Amino acid sequence: MQRCRILLAMLSVLLTQQTLAASYTLIAIYDGDTVKLRDADGEFKLRITDIDAPERNQAYGKKSRRALTQLCKGRDKLVTAQLTGMDKYQRYLGRLQCNQIDVSLYLTERGLAWHNSKYSSDVSIYQAQQQAQLNKIGLWQDPNPIPPWVWRQQHGHPPFGPRQFGR
Repeated sequence: MQRCRILLAMLSVLLTQQTLAASYTLIAIYDGDTVKLRDADGEFKLRITDIDAPERNQAYGKKSRRALTQLCKGRDKLVTAQLTGMDKYQRYLGRLQCNQIDVSLYLTERGLAWHNSKYSSDVSIYQAQQQAQLNKIGLWQDPNPIPPWVWRQQHGHPPFGPRQFGR
């Protein structure tokens, strides 16, 4: 009887996790951690969680965006996301997958994004960053890469403008 309860609880958790991910159409890629998606309810901006990618005008910014484009853009790509909330800029927050590849992990492994340790405790992304740093992959080839949050501060850019993006 106890085994049955445990099995049912595990199945319930698995089904709940699967139903949280939904399919979307990718409309635009702003940079390595922000995209615009569309579903039946309309279009919205998604800030990809667990990472902070270089800004477009920052070193490795274009490479990060290009890698995300290659991974996710195209009619043959299955784009899914698990939405987890909204930020103060009215962007949805969530994990993005393209053809069942986790974007946050993909970019971090390639040295094209930082693990956003301020807002994420995802150990796999932290470890991917450590490995990329150790192997001097991507932006880690630079002896002193500037994190995006520092770059934005140095260049007087808020993360995003005051524009509201509704859903």
